[in-house]
Amino acid sequence: MDRIAIIGCGGSGKSHLARTLGTRLAITPVHLDALYYDKNWNPLDQETFAALQRDLVAASRWIIDGNYVSTLPIRLEAADTVIFLDLPGWTCLWGILQRRLRHGGGQHLATGVYDRITGNFIRYILGYRRQMAPRVRKLITDHAANAQVTVLHSRAASRRYLAALTTASHPSSSAVASHVWTGSNSCATPTDSPAATPHCSTPTSADACRSVRARPGAAGWLDVQ
Repeated sequence: MDRIAIIGCGGSGKSHLARTLGTRLAITPVHLDALYYDKNWNPLDQETFAALQRDLVAASRWIIDGNYVSTLPIRLEAADTVIFLDLPGWTCLWGILQRRLRHGGGQHLATGVYDRITGNFIRYILGYRRQMAPRVRKLITDHAANAQVTVLHSRAASRRYLAALTTASHPSSSAVASHVWTGSNSCATPTDSPAATPHCSTPTSADACRSVRARPGAAGWLDVQ
């Protein structure tokens, strides 16, 4: 678990997850919003934006959060871990409101929070699961064949995922994902078995194992409700 791509709708918790994982794994996260926009919200040209990401993923260890589907294959092909935050639109809107109350609007480079609420942005969030998520899933399927893919569908799922990581004795190692979700001390889920149901072998991992399902026909995918 050394090269982590975090994807999801605005307000889904990408930056928070990236910061938390960065602290636990001793990796400084990169927030793509901070690369894409200048202080006046002018976007970077696509060619330069893509080149920057190619340089970033050439490193041995990284965490990058952000959607930006036009350049998503760059991150997916280099990642060993992909985390897709596929939360309901209203949950994301609530997250944006909480973020605004906590941080205020504008750009916050230290936390990776870039907050600019517009009508188009709200419509994008409400339509994300219907319009964007299928495209993201296809890109993951096409470009992340060598990565462990985890899809988190709720705030509780994100908390369980992070809680499970704390059970790993060496969280910075590349084996964390298998230790957390398929190791003998956590969730054992045969990914080649449709509708497989994980079991929890220790009481300490019971909460983390709840509502985890293998994605039928896609080895390496785990959906966490």
